[in-house]
Amino acid sequence: MKNLRKSGGFTLIEIMVVIVILGVLGALVVPNIMGRTGEARMKAAVADLRAIETALDMYRMDNFVYPSSEQGLQALVTKPSGFPEAKNWTQPYLKREAKDPWGNEYQYVSPGSEGPYDLFSLGADGKPGGEGEAADLFASEL
Repeated sequence: MKNLRKSGGFTLIEIMVVIVILGVLGALVVPNIMGRTGEARMKAAVADLRAIETALDMYRMDNFVYPSSEQGLQALVTKPSGFPEAKNWTQPYLKREAKDPWGNEYQYVSPGSEGPYDLFSLGADGKPGGEGEAADLFASEL
């Protein structure tokens, strides 16, 4: 009977030691993970910009022109109206309208300042310019 009582469970001290160890591990790991969300969002935006560039190139291959600024990136999701006409548009080039990881729409201007179009994200602040996570990300600079 005495042997059964001794092996019946954990002592309060053992539980406290485990809680302290988990607390220390949490204090070391969580800041490292949480501090990288901005970096992860920027990498996701870069991947999105590359995917949109691919979709734009496919659109151009089918329709011989890029969508106009007025048609915008929505032309990759639904058949656009207006000029230039999308004569060979058959299916969506993107599943849904693309938004950057901060919830803002990607910016598209055609013709672009140095090429057929400018494609970019305004970053975390949603405003032109900025530094760090708030910096603008341009597809042409990737």
